[in-house]
Amino acid sequence: MRSHDDTDEFDVPSAASFGDDELTAQLFRSAFPIPAGPKNLTRRWREMTPEQSQDVWGSLFTWVTWLVATYQLTTSVVPDCWWRHSEIVAELYALQRAELASYTEDDPGFGPLAFHERLPHAVERLRMHTRTAGCVGLQVHKEPAPRVLANDDPAFTEWRKAAHQLVSEF
Repeated sequence: MRSHDDTDEFDVPSAASFGDDELTAQLFRSAFPIPAGPKNLTRRWREMTPEQSQDVWGSLFTWVTWLVATYQLTTSVVPDCWWRHSEIVAELYALQRAELASYTEDDPGFGPLAFHERLPHAVERLRMHTRTAGCVGLQVHKEPAPRVLANDDPAFTEWRKAAHQLVSEF
């Protein structure tokens, strides 16, 4: 039987050999290996092909149905016409992606906890977007008015020629 004195030596990097941030990063990488590749890609809506968009919409609709039923969300949070409001879609898609990323094989349980800690904030943002949309009070969908910013304003054309970042004079 071996004692603690007989234990094989192993090299433990010290903070003196490299910076604290590098040591932390190295320990983190060894404890949590990077997965081989993305299982589900998060995409930008504006960059999706029609085929990708159709897949994402189907997945999102199923997920929103689950979310509303599981967390008993009212129409003041997710209106029946949620899919017709880009700001609500964006919030729900971000929430879906966060929830999916929370449940991974290599997560020790902090992912689901983090998702549930963030959920109330997302619900409040959804409530605000839904209130702004105005569909719930009317009990009917209210088509959002698109707002397109003009990029041909002479003042903007002149403004963009100059640097507007504060530069320290140290």
